[in-house]
Amino acid sequence: MRNKMKKTGEFIQKKCQADDYVLRISRNQKLHTRFAQNAITQHINGENLQIKLKVAFDNKTGSASVNQTDDDSLEKLVNTAEAMAKINKPDPEFVSSEKEHDLIELEEPAAATTELKVKKIVNDIKNCIENAKKKEAKLSGISQKKMNEVYLKTKNGFEGYDESATFSHSMTIKKENVETKVSKSVRDYTNFSMQEMIDKLNEQFDSLQEPRKMDKGRIPVIMRPLAFLSWLYYLMWTFRMREADEGLNPYTDQIGKQFFGKAFTLCSTTSDSQLSTPRFYGNGIPAKNIDWIKNGVIKNMQTSRYYAREKGIEPSGIYNFLVEGGDSKEEEMMQKVERGIILNNLWYIRPVDMKSGEWTGLTRDGVLYFEDGKVRNSVYNFRWNEILHDVTKRILALGPALPVEHNAKIPTVLFDDFNFVDVTTF
Repeated sequence: MRNKMKKTGEFIQKKCQADDYVLRISRNQKLHTRFAQNAITQHINGENLQIKLKVAFDNKTGSASVNQTDDDSLEKLVNTAEAMAKINKPDPEFVSSEKEHDLIELEEPAAATTELKVKKIVNDIKNCIENAKKKEAKLSGISQKKMNEVYLKTKNGFEGYDESATFSHSMTIKKENVETKVSKSVRDYTNFSMQEMIDKLNEQFDSLQEPRKMDKGRIPVIMRPLAFLSWLYYLMWTFRMREADEGLNPYTDQIGKQFFGKAFTLCSTTSDSQLSTPRFYGNGIPAKNIDWIKNGVIKNMQTSRYYAREKGIEPSGIYNFLVEGGDSKEEEMMQKVERGIILNNLWYIRPVDMKSGEWTGLTRDGVLYFEDGKVRNSVYNFRWNEILHDVTKRILALGPALPVEHNAKIPTVLFDDFNFVDVTTF
């Protein structure tokens, strides 16, 4: 497919008369196997091709897309995009396309992922279902294998090709009022173990029997990696330079300053083989190692191509997450405080005040209460309110950074005085 993409690029280069253009060709192949009520309910395997062209005459832009590579379709693609650009109003934030860049070396998708057979996926799901039946519980979830190719070409000389493959599995077990979920995605299937997923699900499920109601309030929290990652997605969503300069997030005038806790370090990296890393992202931004937060000091913030031009800096975005961990085990964390809560995951996270960085959300997939270094019982879920960057100033301990998603390595974290503002009835 790579050669066909390149030929399409040559056709567009020859036919396009606009002052500028960006051609993006995306091809993905997805295999989805869904299961619910202890049975496989859906199996889909399909391929999708999208060819999108954005052109510009001066700063008037237009775009169109097709899903076929024959000459007539591509001719129509060019004509439609150019016609749209000519009748559109000027774009005051137009940025010309990227020039040629040096890109990191192409890393081929892991063979264990691309060669993963349907039979293996189905048999693993059957084992998961049998495990749920033994517990007289119901299981639901999805296994997904994805293979992607992307080709990008611009009028100004950028040309790049990338390919990737991932496998993911998530499952939820439920019996009466007890419900919990596990999930994981990997770049290389050799780093995935279904038995480990089953064991983790069983451990969470068995620990949640007969939950008790617990009062709201501030209390130390051990946040397991999936919960911490859910938290990070929302923190990083607002971590943008333009919004900071416009006073729309908490980070105004904070680059180069100690704003997060000293124990908190976050980067995007091209150097970790366990993490998916694109060669480029957006409209041709090369992936490179970026420190976002180092020992609590803000080093960089996400910056669009337009705003980077205005600031005279390079554009950047978060393409994977690596949070620096420590060496504390969960058992050791429980001994560092008199009592506390263990969280498996968070959800329904919503902003309370974007300017101050305050968010609210719910716990999910099981909450455990511990005291004197031992788990005592499960408790009902909580609603929490927190200013997320302030929480990092209350880090008491960090576990090792673990690959919990194909694009994220995250540690378990012990936070002090996490703010629970309400108790749910489930």
